[in-house]
Amino acid sequence: MERESRKISVDIERKWIRIIVSHGKDEEILKLKIDEARSLKEQLNTTIEDYLQRQNIRID
Repeated sequence: MERESRKISVDIERKWIRIIVSHGKDEEILKLKIDEARSLKEQLNTTIEDYLQRQNIRID
């Protein structure tokens, strides 16, 4: 069975930040205003930092 890969690309489209998430034959396109893109960036940074911290916690 062939595994489908996921691809995420980010580009500028006039007044929008365009995010395209491709998974196999499916594709989702998000168009965000600059303030929405900044908010998403902050949320991603916070979530990634939380994820990395949780990886370092040992549960005995």
